[in-house]
Amino acid sequence: MPIRIGTAERNGTFFSQAVALKTVLDRNPALAAAAILETPQASMQNAKRLHAGELEFGFMAANWIGRAKVGEPPFTEAIDLRMAAPMNAGPLFFITRADSGLRSTADLRGKRIAFGLRTSGMAQHAVVILGALGMAVTDVEPHYLDFVAGGQALSAGDIDAQLQCPIPNKVMTELSERIDVRVLPYSNGQLDTLLAAVPTYRRTMMHAGALRGLDADVAQPAVVNVLATHARVDDVSVHDAVAAIIAHAGELERLNALFAGLDDLLRDLASGGRAQLEFGGVPLHAGALRAYREAGVLG
Repeated sequence: MPIRIGTAERNGTFFSQAVALKTVLDRNPALAAAAILETPQASMQNAKRLHAGELEFGFMAANWIGRAKVGEPPFTEAIDLRMAAPMNAGPLFFITRADSGLRSTADLRGKRIAFGLRTSGMAQHAVVILGALGMAVTDVEPHYLDFVAGGQALSAGDIDAQLQCPIPNKVMTELSERIDVRVLPYSNGQLDTLLAAVPTYRRTMMHAGALRGLDADVAQPAVVNVLATHARVDDVSVHDAVAAIIAHAGELERLNALFAGLDDLLRDLASGGRAQLEFGGVPLHAGALRAYREAGVLG
């Protein structure tokens, strides 16, 4: 039957990735006419809609997977999620105005920072990252603003820094065209400390020229975003969707640059085994496992 895919806000990164994914999935008659559903609360809402049987797949950031599995707040009950496929590793990065005195993440203490909306995954990332850097929320001045409002506040000088993710994203591109920005690097082993503390993050490189003002490569943490499903979703649908993703990873990147690095994530799965994708103890769906084995990704 046609499948339903939960994303995020319309024209957000998850939504745009789902448009590319639909192009690939619709070639399979059994999956044709895949429906892309807007879910403004993204990961959290997608998990809840999977639980309610309103979706077959949902885009989620890996840091929410384990919480949903055990019913940890903001979830009020355990959700029997299954992993389907990695989607991308999106860099999480702090930006500031190029004329500010901030030179690295070590300078964020005491500063006004746009975290993202209070209930968003971005706000959770901000807390986790600052904590790994030895800072509590009380050591900064958090501003709970979405990407657009946060960018406007940075442009106006009402905040000192903003946490952004991923690239390319429309808000970041437009902001960097409007004002001169700087991506804050990590210093003194801070990135290694962060990556050791947070297993759902990966090291990634933001390359020079990826946005205006980024003149040199800079290493950043990246959150792995995944396509999740539910234990009740039938094996055939999951198998066919995952097989299409594996077979057309290169095409997905050509359709949407956010899929850049999908091949690397699949290679990590091949070299590191199932643990590379089973975040928070959420197992691979049986249909996905069959697709990976047939493609030689997993033994």
